[in-house]
Amino acid sequence: MRTLIVTEFITVDGVIDSPGGGSHPRAGWTFKDVPFVAEAYEIKGREQVEASAMLMGRISYDEFAPIWPTMDEFAEYNAMPKYVVSSTLTDPDWNNTSVLRSLDDVAALKQTEGGNIIVHGSATLAQNLAAAGLVDRYHLLVFPLLLGDGKRLFAGGDTTTNLDVVEHETYSNGVAKFVYDVVR
Repeated sequence: MRTLIVTEFITVDGVIDSPGGGSHPRAGWTFKDVPFVAEAYEIKGREQVEASAMLMGRISYDEFAPIWPTMDEFAEYNAMPKYVVSSTLTDPDWNNTSVLRSLDDVAALKQTEGGNIIVHGSATLAQNLAAAGLVDRYHLLVFPLLLGDGKRLFAGGDTTTNLDVVEHETYSNGVAKFVYDVVR
């Protein structure tokens, strides 16, 4: 069974909305509000090398597909199989992209042979995957910010989920890395 990993830039108050750009009033908060420290992003390069597929929701697909294929730093992601969970997308333009119609399709994908499946962004998808018990691990870069509003990784009313810390580190700019395995 493949490991499904949700990876997020997240604020202390749980907001994951528009970390690099987008519609949030404080869009780009990862680089506008916190000094850049290269070692804090080491996990992002590792994720790309260790993943064998990327999973995303429709909104993240629409944001990533026009930009990521042009970026050399995402070469591995651009080459690997990508899956979009969507009821409306029919003909994805991004190379090597397939559409999954349901969480049942995601569960079936997890049962196939292969390495890690990485989920970037996709707040609603991440919440739905967690509620369905499909998330195996979280990679969180926690930024020392409180944004107050915006899309959140964890929705209110979720059932209790126990997590084991398997890796953590704090960097000079206040960003903290937490890697958690979901306890089953």
